[in-house]
Amino acid sequence: MRLRTPLALAGAALLVLVAPPLLSTGSGSDTGTQIPGLRLMVPNTPGGGYDITARTAAKNAEDAGLTHNVEVFNLPGAGGTVGLARLVGEHGNGKLAMSMGLGVVGAVHTNKSPKTLGDTTPIARLTEEQDIVVVAEDSPYKTIGQLVEAWKENPAKLPVGGGSSPGGPDHLAPMLMAKAAGIAPKDVNYIPFDGGGELLASILGSKVAFGVSGVGEYLDQIEAGELRLLAVTGPKRVPGLDAPTLRESGLDTDFTNWRGIVAPPGLSGAERDKLVALIRKLHDSPQWKESMKKNGWDDAFLTGDAFGDFLDAQDQRVATVLKELGL
Repeated sequence: MRLRTPLALAGAALLVLVAPPLLSTGSGSDTGTQIPGLRLMVPNTPGGGYDITARTAAKNAEDAGLTHNVEVFNLPGAGGTVGLARLVGEHGNGKLAMSMGLGVVGAVHTNKSPKTLGDTTPIARLTEEQDIVVVAEDSPYKTIGQLVEAWKENPAKLPVGGGSSPGGPDHLAPMLMAKAAGIAPKDVNYIPFDGGGELLASILGSKVAFGVSGVGEYLDQIEAGELRLLAVTGPKRVPGLDAPTLRESGLDTDFTNWRGIVAPPGLSGAERDKLVALIRKLHDSPQWKESMKKNGWDDAFLTGDAFGDFLDAQDQRVATVLKELGL
């Protein structure tokens, strides 16, 4: 079975702004993108994909003169649904936005969250990215083939870690890998972590046999030799990374993740439009383009109502996949 989505994980936690028109200075005032006091929530721990995307977007927007002094803060818990509840509770707050992605879609289902992404104001989908399969540098598994063979022999003894709750991208990717390898998804020993930062420590400490995460999260550790990259989960190889796709390795599946930005409910049309305008200017900036290239992110820009329709479709897709996998 294949999960193909315009997803991507990724991700993309952008600096989303929402606010009533305010007087400001700087180049952003000429383009209507300045939002004084803008806060960008990251609904998981530092070091994960949402966090990296949010902080990158905030810095790029400031470097491009689009807005200033964006506060990025973390509010982790329950796969992102703690942050989601906070966001929905900030009805009409034009100075708050949240980075998010497929992981939050899944967490809403698996945590039976009373608040859903349908309660938010959709702003933009920013990026799409592949997941990667990594092990510690001292792992006995040198190739994805060796790992899969050992995994098939005893799935319970090879725990896999991911930086998202069940139903999120780092959970769905290994479940689809398992299904393609002939392993019953219910037999997979999946250990969820609240973001890539917590997951990294467990991979390096050999608390999990292997980890699945977004391609942009562990590039530094791969380059430093702390992690060994075994495979990428998308339909094609990632430029600059020496790793095969799952299909090249004999697993008939592929998977990509996405990331984006949502805002509280109850915003005026003008507030939403200003937020979208800021993100559009950010998307077009050379700073953002360079960051996307550096982090291995693919462009998946989609705004407003079109992004809202995409969120609805993703919600239905995740529910279907979880049911098909017996999860």
